[in-house]
Amino acid sequence: MSACAPTRTTDPTRAKHPHQPHSPPPAPNRRFRVAGADVSASIAVFLIALPLSLGIALATGAPLQAGLVAAAVGGFLAGWIGGCPLQVSGPAAGLTVVTADLIHQYGWRTTCAVTVLAGLAQLGLGCLRVARSALAVSPAVVHGMLAGIGVTIAVAQVHIVLGGTPQSSVLANVRALPTQLAKLHPAAVAVSVLTLTLLLLWPRITGRAGRMLRGIPDALVSVAGATVAASLAGLTLPRVDLPSWRSHALAGLPQGPVLGLTAAVLTTTLVCSVQSLLGAVAVDKMVAARPGPPTHVERADLDRELLGQGAANVVSGALGGLPVAGVAVRSSANVKAGAVSRNSTMLHGVLVVVAALLMVPVLEFIPLASLAALVMAVGIRMVSLHHIRTVTRHREVLVYAVTTLGVVIFGVLQGVALGIAMAVAVAMQRLARTRITHEEKGGVHHVRVRGQLTFLAVPRLSRALHLVPHGAHAVVELDGSFMDHAAYESLQDWQNTHTARGGSAELSGRKGGARTIKPALLTADTGAGDAVDAVEGVDGSSVECRCSPWTPWRNHQCVRPRSAAPAGCSGTASGVEGVDGLSAEGGVPDGPGELRRVGGLRRPGRLGGLGESSGVGGSNGSSGLGGCSGPSGLDGSSEPSELGGSSGLSELGGQSGASRLGGVSRSDGPGHLDASSRPDAPGRSGTPGHLDRPSRPDRPGRSDEANRPDRPDRSDGGPGQARYQLARGISAFQRNTAPLVRGELARLAREGQQPSQLFLTCADSRVVTSMITSSGPGDLFVVRNVGNLVPLPGAESGDDSVAAAIEYAVDVLKVRSITVCGHSGCGAMQALLSAEPGAPTPLKRWLRHGLPSLERMTGGDRPWARPRLAGRRPADAVEQLCLTNVVQQLAHLRAHESVSRALHNGALELHGMYFHVGEAQAYLLTGADDDEMFVHVTADSSDTPGRRERHEQA
Repeated sequence: MSACAPTRTTDPTRAKHPHQPHSPPPAPNRRFRVAGADVSASIAVFLIALPLSLGIALATGAPLQAGLVAAAVGGFLAGWIGGCPLQVSGPAAGLTVVTADLIHQYGWRTTCAVTVLAGLAQLGLGCLRVARSALAVSPAVVHGMLAGIGVTIAVAQVHIVLGGTPQSSVLANVRALPTQLAKLHPAAVAVSVLTLTLLLLWPRITGRAGRMLRGIPDALVSVAGATVAASLAGLTLPRVDLPSWRSHALAGLPQGPVLGLTAAVLTTTLVCSVQSLLGAVAVDKMVAARPGPPTHVERADLDRELLGQGAANVVSGALGGLPVAGVAVRSSANVKAGAVSRNSTMLHGVLVVVAALLMVPVLEFIPLASLAALVMAVGIRMVSLHHIRTVTRHREVLVYAVTTLGVVIFGVLQGVALGIAMAVAVAMQRLARTRITHEEKGGVHHVRVRGQLTFLAVPRLSRALHLVPHGAHAVVELDGSFMDHAAYESLQDWQNTHTARGGSAELSGRKGGARTIKPALLTADTGAGDAVDAVEGVDGSSVECRCSPWTPWRNHQCVRPRSAAPAGCSGTASGVEGVDGLSAEGGVPDGPGELRRVGGLRRPGRLGGLGESSGVGGSNGSSGLGGCSGPSGLDGSSEPSELGGSSGLSELGGQSGASRLGGVSRSDGPGHLDASSRPDAPGRSGTPGHLDRPSRPDRPGRSDEANRPDRPDRSDGGPGQARYQLARGISAFQRNTAPLVRGELARLAREGQQPSQLFLTCADSRVVTSMITSSGPGDLFVVRNVGNLVPLPGAESGDDSVAAAIEYAVDVLKVRSITVCGHSGCGAMQALLSAEPGAPTPLKRWLRHGLPSLERMTGGDRPWARPRLAGRRPADAVEQLCLTNVVQQLAHLRAHESVSRALHNGALELHGMYFHVGEAQAYLLTGADDDEMFVHVTADSSDTPGRRERHEQA
């Protein structure tokens, strides 16, 4: 059979056609159906939207019916046409300032006309398919705009809360505040305080009753409670006044200056579009993270969402309603209520219409002060402390502050323009700012480059490099993520000149790997582009090292030159060009978009895919490189290549390259390529799928016998070498990683640790908790011991250290979950199975806490109830005991008083996890006591084990 001819096999899981092969499929069922989840979600959203719509209309100075019109049109029309099925649209607090200013300047009918024109502009932008461009705006500008709008809303509503009338601008409201405080209206203040109290305390009710009561929206409870209290007390207050719909004002022809109306249309279009599009992206994230069984909810189509928002604004403005945009509060409530389709949004709009027609007498009991207090709370929440911390961490607080102040003082459009200008200025300043220093320590000249290395910094770089005298040893530290061609050529030219005159140059970057060029190493065998690290061993001998520091768990091997490679395989097969087009074995691609090392220098922009060097793509797992056959990965497995711009072997948490925390690349993670994973790596002589280079006759001391694959020469050097590796690793951390994580660690030092999980796992060195969970500093409170055991309280030979850690995590740190993680090939479980009588050693006394797990597994009364893996049986008794041990230690956890109390109060969850080391596959425990199953955790974050198992059972 031809290798190009695909083979077809019968798929038993493939669905059968319900009709004959050559007959047309039956007509689809056109009956309209509404899921029960959509009905309940629409009611929840309606109860939130009703008071908020009236409050926003009150805050803008528009007729109160306008808020109901916008809620009904936005809910039904935008929900029907829009591209985000679960996003709820309506009058948004972010549009309050814009609409209030329009009403003050042009009147209500012209404001409606501006809303119609803004809707037409949105329809045009949607047809041009430019919705994704709105996401290019800096988040600091967006959050600053919303914060400025929130401040404006809150300051204006304070006057209504105090029983007065707001002014036309923020500054006027601030100046009038002392006078308003002198003329307090006690009834209005009392109703407002009651509204705010209910709004703050309702979500904080604890216990079983609290979980039931929190299902009622806090906005509805606060307004309803204040209304009932005001009616029972007989307070005289301004209340909602809904005139007859016959007198409702519709849109008219716009009247006013053309430039002013154009600016108004642009401002309304900008705020409506940006808020709706960002809301649609946020809804997608909330749907993906929603617990429970998986539901088929389409991802947001941003261009279609823009068309839906435009159509809703056209109709809302024509009918005399407020501008419409996606509302975060209602969308979040819709997702949390379990909505599964756009029917929930449309039904919410229908319910608003019914309320506007039938509930007018009830709505007119609501005090205006209560609605003002509700809107004031919404405005205060728009100034998010989380967003402030985020922009501060990313050093964009200046952009945020300028945007916020610009919106408060000048207006929305002017504030956004100032914010964008400041964002551009900050970006240019960061790109152009480079700090270059030179110092001499112990005869070694250090040139440090901090920042992006562009042509603007070449003169300063050249001056610093020429301060290094001829023949001296120089270390150039590049701490940046970008180097342009001019800077690269300048650095390369200096390096070549410096080494030609007898000097040596060591260049290191963010990943901590260094390359040293010495004249003695530039032999004819290596070529000008071959950079070799000369690492002095403990015994004083020179050891050739191509590994990043402190990488023993990645098969770190520093060896002397190896024997010749098989025929047809040469060192140039790695596909990495040297400076002059020659092969540079020292050149290692660090990943797309990053610098790579060529001839001792990290070269920008030139990528050599991992598939080139590891032989990915060869048939039957062979390397496929110039006749070098054999498996391309370890243990005969094919290693993945770098596709789609992903740097390294794997991506943890969906981030590029090695596992990243807060933008920090972990050079010792599995996504980083070191010498042990390269085809020309030391210590891989004779290994299938890895390339060797010819032996070097000028470097004696290695025989063919010493270079056999079954007898690798590891220059361990004893404890001294390990100590040296440790020192190198710490030095690399201080130089490269510490500056990047110092801000985050300083924050943790100030605020204290607040982990969300207690992670109890085995002390096995192959189980790297931060790698498996994609976590970082402050995320996990980790307890490790031999066998991931949890001694029962009061057990003989008990260990209070584990119990103390559990008590501290639950009672002091208030962790929300505890995970017990076992792993394959656990030595403690093997010791339990092969235990022999003898003198009690500390290890044997400790392993007594695992005897209940052994008894649980060997109990023959219910063998079907043993924990198992989804899709296959345990490989052997050791794996069965590892699975059983996780379940048994969870039972031991429940016996601890602090855990039992937290579980009873609903403040804690327990999880079981199993990690198969050889497969790099994690499993999570699901099922009841008689049906414990460990289910795969896949790369799809939305496909959680609990969801998939229930789906498979269905």
